[in-house]
Amino acid sequence: MGVAVCSLKWEAARTGSQRIVYDSDGYHLVRFPYEESEESYDPWGMHDPGKAYPDPESGLIVPSHDGWGTVSALVFWAPDSRPVEYRARFVRDPLGSSTGYDSTATTDSAPTGGNQFRTYVWQMFVRKDTPLGLKVTARAAGDVPVPAALTLAEFKLAVQTDVHVPE
Repeated sequence: MGVAVCSLKWEAARTGSQRIVYDSDGYHLVRFPYEESEESYDPWGMHDPGKAYPDPESGLIVPSHDGWGTVSALVFWAPDSRPVEYRARFVRDPLGSSTGYDSTATTDSAPTGGNQFRTYVWQMFVRKDTPLGLKVTARAAGDVPVPAALTLAEFKLAVQTDVHVPE
Protein backbone atom coordinates (compact mmCIF):
# COMPACT_ATOMS: atom_id res chain seq x y z
CA MET A 1 0.00 0.00 0.00
CA GLY A 2 1.18 3.55 -0.65
CA VAL A 3 -0.76 6.42 0.95
CA ALA A 4 -3.84 6.60 3.19
CA VAL A 5 -5.56 10.00 3.07
CA CYS A 6 -8.08 11.92 5.18
CA SER A 7 -9.19 15.40 4.11
CA LEU A 8 -11.57 17.48 6.23
CA LYS A 9 -13.24 20.80 5.49
CA TRP A 10 -15.43 23.19 7.46
CA GLU A 11 -16.87 26.39 6.06
CA ALA A 12 -19.00 28.87 7.99
CA ALA A 13 -21.03 29.70 4.86
CA ARG A 14 -22.19 26.06 4.65
CA THR A 15 -22.28 24.78 8.22
CA GLY A 16 -22.60 27.95 10.29
CA SER A 17 -20.15 29.69 12.57
CA GLN A 18 -17.80 27.78 14.82
CA ARG A 19 -17.74 28.93 18.43
CA ILE A 20 -14.13 29.60 19.41
CA VAL A 21 -13.41 27.95 22.76
CA TYR A 22 -9.88 28.14 24.10
CA ASP A 23 -8.63 25.07 25.96
CA SER A 24 -6.23 25.20 28.92
CA ASP A 25 -3.31 25.44 26.46
CA GLY A 26 -4.74 28.71 25.07
CA TYR A 27 -5.66 27.16 21.71
CA HIS A 28 -8.95 26.19 20.04
CA LEU A 29 -9.28 22.68 18.57
CA VAL A 30 -10.83 23.28 15.14
CA ARG A 31 -13.91 21.09 14.59
CA PHE A 32 -15.00 19.48 11.33
CA PRO A 33 -18.46 18.17 10.39
CA TYR A 34 -19.07 14.78 8.83
CA GLU A 35 -21.27 15.89 5.94
CA GLU A 36 -20.15 15.20 2.40
CA SER A 37 -21.39 18.69 1.51
CA GLU A 38 -18.23 20.03 3.13
CA GLU A 39 -16.05 18.22 0.55
CA SER A 40 -14.46 15.91 3.11
CA TYR A 41 -12.77 12.69 1.98
CA ASP A 42 -12.23 9.82 4.41
CA PRO A 43 -12.26 6.33 2.85
CA TRP A 44 -10.08 4.95 5.67
CA GLY A 45 -12.45 6.03 8.46
CA MET A 46 -9.97 8.31 10.23
CA HIS A 47 -12.63 10.90 11.19
CA ASP A 48 -15.15 9.17 13.47
CA PRO A 49 -18.71 10.08 12.43
CA GLY A 50 -19.93 8.60 15.71
CA LYS A 51 -19.22 11.93 17.39
CA ALA A 52 -21.53 14.84 16.64
CA TYR A 53 -20.17 18.10 15.29
CA PRO A 54 -19.12 20.32 17.10
CA ASP A 55 -18.09 17.79 19.76
CA PRO A 56 -14.35 18.22 20.49
CA GLU A 57 -13.71 14.77 18.99
CA SER A 58 -14.98 16.09 15.65
CA GLY A 59 -11.64 17.93 15.52
CA LEU A 60 -9.62 14.71 15.39
CA ILE A 61 -8.06 12.66 12.65
CA VAL A 62 -7.07 9.22 13.96
CA PRO A 63 -4.48 7.66 11.63
CA SER A 64 -5.56 4.32 10.21
CA HIS A 65 -1.94 3.18 9.84
CA ASP A 66 1.50 3.77 11.31
CA GLY A 67 3.74 5.66 8.91
CA TRP A 68 5.23 8.91 7.74
CA GLY A 69 2.51 11.53 7.94
CA THR A 70 2.18 14.81 6.14
CA VAL A 71 -0.32 17.06 7.88
CA SER A 72 -1.55 20.22 6.26
CA ALA A 73 -4.09 22.88 7.09
CA LEU A 74 -5.77 25.93 5.66
CA VAL A 75 -7.27 28.52 8.02
CA PHE A 76 -9.21 31.66 7.10
CA TRP A 77 -9.94 34.24 9.81
CA ALA A 78 -12.57 36.98 9.45
CA PRO A 79 -11.39 40.60 9.64
CA ASP A 80 -10.85 41.59 13.27
CA SER A 81 -8.89 44.54 14.66
CA ARG A 82 -8.13 42.91 18.04
CA PRO A 83 -5.50 40.25 17.20
CA VAL A 84 -1.85 41.22 16.88
CA GLU A 85 -0.79 37.62 16.28
CA TYR A 86 -2.25 34.41 14.84
CA ARG A 87 -0.89 30.99 15.79
CA ALA A 88 -1.50 27.41 14.74
CA ARG A 89 -0.08 24.04 15.73
CA PHE A 90 -0.58 20.38 15.02
CA VAL A 91 -1.09 18.27 18.14
CA ARG A 92 -0.80 14.56 18.77
CA ASP A 93 -3.54 13.48 21.18
CA PRO A 94 -4.98 16.98 21.75
CA LEU A 95 -7.70 15.67 24.09
CA GLY A 96 -5.30 13.55 26.17
CA SER A 97 -7.11 10.29 25.43
CA SER A 98 -4.17 8.05 24.43
CA THR A 99 -0.48 9.02 24.46
CA GLY A 100 -0.74 12.51 25.98
CA TYR A 101 -0.75 16.02 24.52
CA ASP A 102 2.23 16.62 22.23
CA SER A 103 2.27 19.78 20.11
CA THR A 104 4.53 20.33 17.14
CA ALA A 105 5.05 22.82 14.33
CA THR A 106 3.69 25.84 16.21
CA THR A 107 3.65 28.77 13.80
CA ASP A 108 2.89 32.42 14.47
CA SER A 109 2.29 35.37 12.19
CA ALA A 110 1.33 39.02 12.37
CA PRO A 111 -1.96 40.16 10.86
CA THR A 112 -2.21 41.68 7.42
CA GLY A 113 -5.05 43.96 6.30
CA GLY A 114 -8.54 42.44 6.06
CA ASN A 115 -9.10 38.68 6.19
CA GLN A 116 -6.27 36.46 7.39
CA PHE A 117 -5.41 33.49 5.16
CA ARG A 118 -2.91 30.91 6.42
CA THR A 119 -1.59 27.54 5.27
CA TYR A 120 0.50 25.10 7.30
CA VAL A 121 2.41 21.90 6.47
CA TRP A 122 4.41 19.54 8.68
CA GLN A 123 5.76 16.00 8.41
CA MET A 124 6.17 13.52 11.23
CA PHE A 125 5.77 9.89 12.12
CA VAL A 126 2.19 9.07 13.03
CA ARG A 127 0.89 6.11 14.97
CA LYS A 128 -2.33 4.25 14.44
CA ASP A 129 -4.87 5.26 17.06
CA THR A 130 -2.94 8.36 18.25
CA PRO A 131 -5.30 11.18 17.24
CA LEU A 132 -4.13 14.37 15.59
CA GLY A 133 -5.69 17.81 15.78
CA LEU A 134 -5.31 21.31 14.39
CA LYS A 135 -5.30 23.99 17.08
CA VAL A 136 -5.40 27.74 16.49
CA THR A 137 -5.40 30.95 18.49
CA ALA A 138 -5.68 34.68 17.87
CA ARG A 139 -3.84 36.87 20.38
CA ALA A 140 -4.34 40.50 21.35
CA ALA A 141 -1.69 42.72 22.92
CA GLY A 142 -0.30 41.19 26.10
CA ASP A 143 -0.72 37.66 24.69
CA VAL A 144 -4.44 37.67 25.54
CA PRO A 145 -6.50 35.13 23.53
CA VAL A 146 -9.42 36.69 21.63
CA PRO A 147 -12.28 34.72 20.06
CA ALA A 148 -11.69 35.95 16.51
CA ALA A 149 -14.01 34.27 14.02
CA LEU A 150 -12.91 31.56 11.62
CA THR A 151 -14.59 31.45 8.22
CA LEU A 152 -13.02 28.33 6.71
CA ALA A 153 -10.67 25.55 7.79
CA GLU A 154 -9.24 22.43 6.20
CA PHE A 155 -7.19 19.71 7.89
CA LYS A 156 -5.54 16.89 5.97
CA LEU A 157 -3.40 13.85 6.70
CA ALA A 158 -1.57 11.71 4.15
CA VAL A 159 0.12 8.65 5.69
CA GLN A 160 2.85 6.91 3.70
CA THR A 161 2.71 3.36 4.95
CA ASP A 162 5.63 1.90 3.02
CA VAL A 163 8.51 3.71 4.73
CA HIS A 164 11.71 1.78 4.03
CA VAL A 165 14.47 1.27 6.57
CA PRO A 166 18.07 0.24 5.80
CA GLU A 167 18.86 -3.44 6.11
